[in-house]
Amino acid sequence: MTTSPKLLPVHKRFDISFSHGEGVYLFSDGKKYLDFGAGIAVNAFGHCHPRMTDALLSQAKKLWHLPNGYKFDVLDNYVKKLTNSTFADHAFFCNSGAESVECAIKMIRYHFFAKGLPHKNRIITFTGAFHGRTMATISAAGNKKNIEGFEPILPGFDTIKFNDIEAVRKSINQNTAGILVEPIQGEEGIVVSDKNFIKELRKICDDEGLLLAFDEVQCGMGRTGYLFSYEYYGVRPDIISVAKAIAGGFPMGACLATSEVIGGANNTFTNHGTTCYGNQLAIALANMALDIILEKGFLEHVRSISIELKTELQNLQKEFPEVVEEVRGIGLMLGIKINQKIKNTEIIESLIKEGLLLVPARNNMIRILPPLIIKSEHILEAKEKLRSGFKTSL
Repeated sequence: MTTSPKLLPVHKRFDISFSHGEGVYLFSDGKKYLDFGAGIAVNAFGHCHPRMTDALLSQAKKLWHLPNGYKFDVLDNYVKKLTNSTFADHAFFCNSGAESVECAIKMIRYHFFAKGLPHKNRIITFTGAFHGRTMATISAAGNKKNIEGFEPILPGFDTIKFNDIEAVRKSINQNTAGILVEPIQGEEGIVVSDKNFIKELRKICDDEGLLLAFDEVQCGMGRTGYLFSYEYYGVRPDIISVAKAIAGGFPMGACLATSEVIGGANNTFTNHGTTCYGNQLAIALANMALDIILEKGFLEHVRSISIELKTELQNLQKEFPEVVEEVRGIGLMLGIKINQKIKNTEIIESLIKEGLLLVPARNNMIRILPPLIIKSEHILEAKEKLRSGFKTSL
């Protein structure tokens, strides 16, 4: 079955469709597929997790949507739980990762506007980042491929080399307001920032009076074995953007910030909003997702099982050095660099035939983003399918 020509052709699709999912598996025409892409790090608990399904059905029988002019307890309860689990004092809820990054950009600019410093409106960003596909987020990332055809891009961003702290120092001037960084670049191919680089970013922001924002859309919500990756780096940002897994598969995003960012008791950051702020279905699922992640032993499981997965991938690298050049990543956000003589999409297509689903990325990378609930037997199953797929590619 081919994709409908009525769809705007913005995505290249593999020639397969699925009827349903259960746990770490998807099903198509009676065949079972091990899903190690998890909807690009969205389905943190696999497919149709019973507790997530129950949360959705329970809320669906009560309320789906209310305008922002009303108070509702499910939102108040969730925001307290979320902020109490992080560095943040406040949260803004939206529908996607791009919206959450847009909010972060506006927060940084408005922070200095409210302080009477409107000239401080430039944000340092980094090559290789992916922040979304709105005009502001493609402008922030500065990737030529994503910008082409949409010029002129929005001004106010200074995009410099990733992991280069001296370049950051040289880029700061009287107009610099903050730094926006994706600690682990997902779309670029699981490019992990150095711990010292992130620590130095925090120090520079403290010394220069700048705001530090993390884009944790892909690496947040338990993916690294921590609720958010800033805990792995041992650095507290001023703002983080979150989405993808935050509601376990239901569209939702969030932007978290400290009171200092939004003006403390003065509540200066008010000129922002969205219609579906705190949609009841989304919040009910996000609340359950957070409960599951924060349960005793859950994140410890992610950290331990990720070591097991990475070890098996490294063993495959030794077995197939002509296919796999590198294994990298943190937690269950891993990637394998494929030899340039072989296209990553060809490998992925051969793996689909083996019953394993993975996600491509830039620079001939394959992302391995399994549900956070995987077990040892799933890793061994994936390893055998990878071995068969690699043999086919030779």
